[in-house]
Amino acid sequence: MIPDPARLERWIDTFARITESRTDPGVTRLAYTPLERDAHAVFAERMAELGATVWVDAAGNTYAQRPGTDPDRPAIGTGSHLDSVPNAGRFDGIAGVAAALETARLFAEHGVEHRHPIRFVVFAAEEGARFGQACTGSRIAAGLTGPDDLDDKRDAAGVTLAEALRGVGLDPARVASARWRREDWAAFVELHIEQGAVLESSHRRIGVVDTVSGSTRLRLDVTGRASHSGGTPMHLRADAVTAAAEVVLAVEAVATLTEREGTRATVGKIDVSPGSITTIAGAASLWVDVRDLDADRQARAAAEIVERAEAICARRGVRLCVRPLAETPPVPLSGPVREVLVEACRELDVEPAVLPSGASHDAQQVNTVTPTGMIFVPSKDGISHDPAEWTDVEDLALGTAVLAAGLLRLDATLR
Repeated sequence: MIPDPARLERWIDTFARITESRTDPGVTRLAYTPLERDAHAVFAERMAELGATVWVDAAGNTYAQRPGTDPDRPAIGTGSHLDSVPNAGRFDGIAGVAAALETARLFAEHGVEHRHPIRFVVFAAEEGARFGQACTGSRIAAGLTGPDDLDDKRDAAGVTLAEALRGVGLDPARVASARWRREDWAAFVELHIEQGAVLESSHRRIGVVDTVSGSTRLRLDVTGRASHSGGTPMHLRADAVTAAAEVVLAVEAVATLTEREGTRATVGKIDVSPGSITTIAGAASLWVDVRDLDADRQARAAAEIVERAEAICARRGVRLCVRPLAETPPVPLSGPVREVLVEACRELDVEPAVLPSGASHDAQQVNTVTPTGMIFVPSKDGISHDPAEWTDVEDLALGTAVLAAGLLRLDATLR
């Protein structure tokens, strides 16, 4: 069975065209919007055409299942997501969904039989760009987010997660029904672009992930005093934006300490009010993302960022409010699944790199329910979350071949 690169490229193009504006260079398809649901519907329609049984759960995750020869066996799954950050690239999430579609096509056209049901999944709301929390659909599936959590997360317009679910025809009161049962699953594998440059720089075409980084997300609200930019002397100001600027540099400094090698800390968004060139800023909000492969180091870095921000704001005479947005620990993925994927690579005469993931993924969440693995394909120049994001379709085809072989190896070896 040989995946078709041209077909994979058409899938990438099909999903990339489902975006807020066709004139922008990138893709914008935010979580729990009609566009995200449109993309899920395309996946569902194509899977139904291949003879799969299709359904959508209460969290908006979409499933397509090929039956196994033994219907009593638990499912082996694969998939990714179709939502994006604003002005994103064409491959993040989409690559894994395209690989799932191509794998389903290969199995259908070649009459492949497997003992376990094979379940193809598109998770909802993987990106945290809208609500601050990543992997919402898979967190609900894993039981890590429930109905009581949905009113605590809001987007920039003040819309809660619960309201967003209702806005696309989903019932937030029923999301607990989307939780996976351990006995229903044997394993799960996600194919994804690397979103880094390790594979490209080491001239490897395939990576197998051993650990997925954790993430602590915070919102820091700085409140000063708005005043006229010409009438207020420098020594009488309570300038929220200068305090915020110093906090940004403190975030960078915490992550670059020698003892924290491996920590990444980012201020990815700043809002300033009132936003006038002739007005000293009275308020500034910063969104901070702290990531690490070590849980203790991640927690210490986040705590130190808060301590430094508090000291900066106290010295500058402004107030600080810290709002936790999301907390995800680093997760080692299943060793046995990883070994199966490595052997699947070698079966195809490919020696994979075994490497960690610095980004969060749906696989990280469902690993708490079922043994999970990840396949990486290279990202050109390590670029992601940007229109310049690029993965060669030949590499994606090879990754799809590894995925298909890995699923069949899991089917042969698992109970």
